[in-house]
Amino acid sequence: MGIQGVSAGEHALRKLVVPLCLLSGIVVVSGFFFPEIVGETISGRAWLVTSLVFFASGLSYLAVLPTDVDETAHTFDPEYLLRVRRLELADTAKGFLTRQDPITFGVTVVAFTLFFVGQLLIPSETIAAIDAAQATVTTYGGLVFAGVMMLAVLFCLFLLAGPWGSVKLGGPDAEPSYTYPVYFTMFFTAGIAAGIVFWGPAEALFHYETPPTYFDVDPGSEGAGEAALTYALFHWGFTTWSAYIALGVPIAYYVYQRGAPLRVSAILTPFLGSENLDSAWCRLVDVLAVFATIGGIATSIALVSEQFLVGVDFQWDMTFDTLGSVLFVGGLTFIFVVSAQSGVHRGIRRIAAVNVVLFGLFAALFLAVAPRTVVLESSSSAVGSYAANVVPMSLHLGDGLVADEWVAEWTIWNWAWWLSWAPFAGLFLAALSRGRRIRTVVLTGFVATSLATMVWFLLLGSTDVHLQQTSAVDVLAAVDAYGGSEAVAGFPVFETFAIGQLLIFVFLALIVVFMTTSADTSTLVVAVLATKRDFAPTTGAIIFWGGFQGLVAVSVLVTDSAEVLQAMAVLTGGPFALVVCLALVGLVGTLLTHDADRSSSAEPSGEGSEKDHESTDR
Repeated sequence: MGIQGVSAGEHALRKLVVPLCLLSGIVVVSGFFFPEIVGETISGRAWLVTSLVFFASGLSYLAVLPTDVDETAHTFDPEYLLRVRRLELADTAKGFLTRQDPITFGVTVVAFTLFFVGQLLIPSETIAAIDAAQATVTTYGGLVFAGVMMLAVLFCLFLLAGPWGSVKLGGPDAEPSYTYPVYFTMFFTAGIAAGIVFWGPAEALFHYETPPTYFDVDPGSEGAGEAALTYALFHWGFTTWSAYIALGVPIAYYVYQRGAPLRVSAILTPFLGSENLDSAWCRLVDVLAVFATIGGIATSIALVSEQFLVGVDFQWDMTFDTLGSVLFVGGLTFIFVVSAQSGVHRGIRRIAAVNVVLFGLFAALFLAVAPRTVVLESSSSAVGSYAANVVPMSLHLGDGLVADEWVAEWTIWNWAWWLSWAPFAGLFLAALSRGRRIRTVVLTGFVATSLATMVWFLLLGSTDVHLQQTSAVDVLAAVDAYGGSEAVAGFPVFETFAIGQLLIFVFLALIVVFMTTSADTSTLVVAVLATKRDFAPTTGAIIFWGGFQGLVAVSVLVTDSAEVLQAMAVLTGGPFALVVCLALVGLVGTLLTHDADRSSSAEPSGEGSEKDHESTDR
């Protein structure tokens, strides 16, 4: 077992970042907790750069630390695609294009190029066309999205309670590659992204101000508060996470039980056969997955950059222009590229662990100072309301089969957004799940993740609504003062508590780390999908796709097109609603055929799983 991650470049990086982290950390901590020491010597962009240096150096150091995990085996299997690769610079540059799938690579790059050209040359027409398409899909496709998401929930419940939950992915002798805490941590932090910190303090407040049409309550009333928390649970709980399971379990089953390649298009195995998974239909599915992943990650990066900068502005009255946002995206891109190229066993795993620790720390600190009696009572009422209404809410569109404006803009938009993320998150879940029983996969990706998310939204949402109701803090006025931006919602609340400085510090760290844990994973997934199926992605490919995601995020900021690109990513949720249906139908049919005895001892066919490819050497 050799020590991995000892290349000259990483060794030099480790030496460089340690003093940078210490020096910048002293400045950042002093600025937060002892501002009189720092005074006005650091302000504006210098403060932003110092903060980015602190986060980037610390997280990068974790990512490039050596590991004693043996990753030198040449067996070409799905897990190999997630491992760290080390090629010489000349080999990396020379082999980059030859290893890329020309269709997946070319179509993705051309599509984003055309989007930004259109945004620059004919912005009004581009925005109008995409907005109209999104409105049409979310309004008139509401019945489809609602039906697919309910089908996904029922599928999860069946796997939990049914006999096929005992099927062990990879066969009875397969062993998990990761401990359960690591397994949960990596999937949770990759799948939720920074949306949990962006919307955690904001969503319930928005529903409190404009109540959902399902509940006949007045805005700003006590009933509106309960309705707001109920819908926050609905939009971020079991239904949403079921979309990941609906693609992740079929992909994992075909990869480990039927020898399919680790691709989103593996879900077409029962229809095309594992020997025909390089067809045009498979390429189309993988291209859509890459486009949805990059579009979703890039817009999320743009949104969290706004939240981070708004937090700094709120704390120190430092306003930033577009250049400030570009600097933030550049620093964040550096972090997740370094993490992604280090592989799952190093950067991705370690930063995910840091993420969960910070997540738990913030929740504990917040609970310690929050009005706990109010939180408990409001949460109990909301959970009861959610349990009683989740089924009718799932079917509610409005007065008929066409979604009303509120449902289209919130519920159906959320379903489309989560479905557009399902290919990336589902593929990553599948890649991590070898040696796990299907029931364990569902318990992790559907139950445990949903509960962790719902607790967060109850804690922050109930506190925010209570403070707004009692006029202790006018959060909605602060949102209006920042142009209606949801990004500022949490900071006025944190400021009211005695440990407000500490809460804001940890919250800003969470913004960076949550986005990193999704972006590094998405970079690795996109690199896998864009590389020819007989090759593992090289370090160069991972660096390219990470940089490309950062470039798209910067372009979004420069052209002010975050919402437009987000709308385009949401539109891919339509095709993936149909893909989910195919995946579920195909998997049920396959289980009925190949696991009709309800045995967990089905051996994987091994087709393509034991190939030795010299071309994948590091």
